[in-house]
Amino acid sequence: PERDAEPGKIVHEIRHGEMARLGEVPFGCYYGTIDATPLFVMLAGAYWRRTGDRAFLESIWPNVERALDWIDHYGDLDGDGFVEYSRRSSNGLTSQGWKDSFDAIFHRDGRLVEGPVALCEVQGYVYAARKSAATLARLFGQDDHAQKLERQAEELREKFERDFWCEEISTYALALDGEKRACEVRASNAGHALFTGIASRPRAWRVAHTLLNESSFSGWGIRTLDANEVRYNPMSYHDGSVWPHDNSLIALGLARYGRKDGAVKVLTGLFEAIQHFDLQRMPELFCGFRQRPHEGPTLYPVACAPQSWAAGAAFLLVQACLGLDIDAPAARICLDRPELPPCIEHLTLRNLRVGEAAVDLVFERYGKDVGAHLGRREGEVVVVVVK
Repeated sequence: PERDAEPGKIVHEIRHGEMARLGEVPFGCYYGTIDATPLFVMLAGAYWRRTGDRAFLESIWPNVERALDWIDHYGDLDGDGFVEYSRRSSNGLTSQGWKDSFDAIFHRDGRLVEGPVALCEVQGYVYAARKSAATLARLFGQDDHAQKLERQAEELREKFERDFWCEEISTYALALDGEKRACEVRASNAGHALFTGIASRPRAWRVAHTLLNESSFSGWGIRTLDANEVRYNPMSYHDGSVWPHDNSLIALGLARYGRKDGAVKVLTGLFEAIQHFDLQRMPELFCGFRQRPHEGPTLYPVACAPQSWAAGAAFLLVQACLGLDIDAPAARICLDRPELPPCIEHLTLRNLRVGEAAVDLVFERYGKDVGAHLGRREGEVVVVVVK
């Protein structure tokens, strides 16, 4: 309990510092996170689609099954169909989503939430995890298991639409508290519902509008919290700052629902922002102040740079705008209506590997259109461009 550990749960963090070694903090090997486990299952599905590496996935399939068992038997604390967190460790994290600041999850009047807490984005992760696991189960000949997972995913989607949607603010609730009351707060978390595909299309477009308006989009990126919310603070860690990794996931979600313009807007903002950062390196986060002429973004003083989430954001942003999808088992690359922001005229992806094959893809701007063509191809791979 002091490590918030449970069977099948994926670890949150491992530290080797003095305080962790002495047990002054629980983070030597700490499991207090609600999202790492469904994300692990999602990653297994993404790895299959990207690599077609059946042998490796067979080797970790028992781990995936244990993670799914954790979701079913430990993740849903009260049997309502949603995955929630509630701290058991005496000195562990109070907030156990990716926004793990103590004040990150609250009601519209600013009151901090009391658990168990069902986060908006986590329900999307669980939905996508079950869909991914269903694909893998079929790969391994477990058709009945796959059907069960797909049924669970659709049931969760229906419950999510029913209980998380907030009509008044045109977005999904930040969370449900222990009394199942919605936290009617406009936050970036709702954008992850687009990333995972749990959102219905009409509501996804409304969420997109909410996230891309002036109170959420700073000019450099989408804020973690809308500027009109009571706890908004552009200098805070999670209540108004801009996180590149958060923006990249949202951008992929926007593209998924046909809002490629939104993905381009996010990439443009972050591309312009990095011109002001040391070594043009994407930081962990930066402050959420509005973009002003002839001024760069305000740095968050203790942001990590480099940071792995932030570094990976650049690739996902490009993927979102190019509509790049790799299906390694089918030896196919699809480019769905590729677009580039106005600040990028030419882009080349070199040595993009699909199995034993490799290609170079070249993108050129022609006015408002973007052309795509093969620069090089080695091996058997099909490239499809949808215009």
